[in-house]
Amino acid sequence: MSERKASRGALLFIFVLVLVDAIGFGIIMPVLPRLIMELTGVGIDRAARFGGALGFVYALVQFFCAPVLGNLSDRFGRRPVLLYAVLSLGVDYFIMGLAPTIGWLFLGRTIAGVAGASFTPAYAYVADITPPERRAQNFGLMSAAFGIGFILGPAIGGLLGSFGPRAPFFAAGTLALVNFALGCFVLPESLPLEKRRAFQWARANPLGTLRQMRQYPLVLLTLGALLLWQLAHQVLPSTWAFYTIEKFHWTDRQVGASLAFVGLLMALAQGVFTRVLVPWLGGERRAALIGMAAAFLAYVGYALATQGWMMYAVGLTTFFFALTYPSMNALASQQIPANAQGELQGAVASLYSLSSIIGPPLLTQIFSRFSDPTARVYFPGAAFLTAAGLTVLCAVLFLRALRRTPQLVPVTNSPATSEV
Repeated sequence: MSERKASRGALLFIFVLVLVDAIGFGIIMPVLPRLIMELTGVGIDRAARFGGALGFVYALVQFFCAPVLGNLSDRFGRRPVLLYAVLSLGVDYFIMGLAPTIGWLFLGRTIAGVAGASFTPAYAYVADITPPERRAQNFGLMSAAFGIGFILGPAIGGLLGSFGPRAPFFAAGTLALVNFALGCFVLPESLPLEKRRAFQWARANPLGTLRQMRQYPLVLLTLGALLLWQLAHQVLPSTWAFYTIEKFHWTDRQVGASLAFVGLLMALAQGVFTRVLVPWLGGERRAALIGMAAAFLAYVGYALATQGWMMYAVGLTTFFFALTYPSMNALASQQIPANAQGELQGAVASLYSLSSIIGPPLLTQIFSRFSDPTARVYFPGAAFLTAAGLTVLCAVLFLRALRRTPQLVPVTNSPATSEV
């Protein structure tokens, strides 16, 4: 088999791996509010606070562990770290499905946070096998896997919810474990021994990783913009189900269908149109800015929607919304040498975790405050308006980054080492 065919085969497997993980995550979204209410006996407004707290615990643990995983993948390779993350997710879903009390949900989220999301080594894997000029397209393909997962996952979760709020968790756990078993047999390593570097604890933590990024000024500014982008984006997974149940009285199936619709648009945008739109729009810079403008319109539209069908109409902005993350990630990746791609993706994952630490508690608290029937001002869409403001700040910082002329880092590698 030629090297090119091998790379295509590896890319296809990573796509499937990320897809299955996204399906597993999407499956539980429609039923999580109901499971929380079942375990706690509270109403939807207070259940949203528990949902935000679960997201906080997961993100806090992942914030500290993601750089470790990224640096471990630069030392030992992407394959073992990626498989470890997938296995841990499977364990997490089964623990949550069997949870007798709300405390077990927090235990499950802690285990998942230690492992870190599988996209950290997955994106580093893609960077290993993709030329710099094609990374935006292939990063878009990975993001499309998440989109397709959110088509299938919520739809399946909504249907399985008819068997009880726990059934989707067992389905998600089974998918993750099957994915792990398949990866053990067919996933090759992408980082050769000669391109690996020593593991250093000084670099394997959020502050150490960000200090390493200081030598790449464009990367550091882009990471700051990514943090704001991800913080705003937290409004969707953290409040969508609660918001649509409260405002439009949607059922599990309706919530699942709406998430599947948005996932379909995202999958089309990132898996199909990114390869066309990014070059057509003039490159990653313009694509990212247009995506930010679309996101601003989307958040405002969601906040002001008065009928359920409007959520679908506003969701059409996802075609451009979805261009931002892969474009910014590709711009950052182009500035980093091969033996630090895992470290970069660990930094990206840490920022995502930081946004997940801040975002869900903040946005669900805003939702809870303004959806309380006794509140002085009743406006459940307040969390979406907050996200719109964060998107504006993201655009401002990204424009500042673009004023700097990027100089691509030569793809060289430090000497390989056999010591940790």
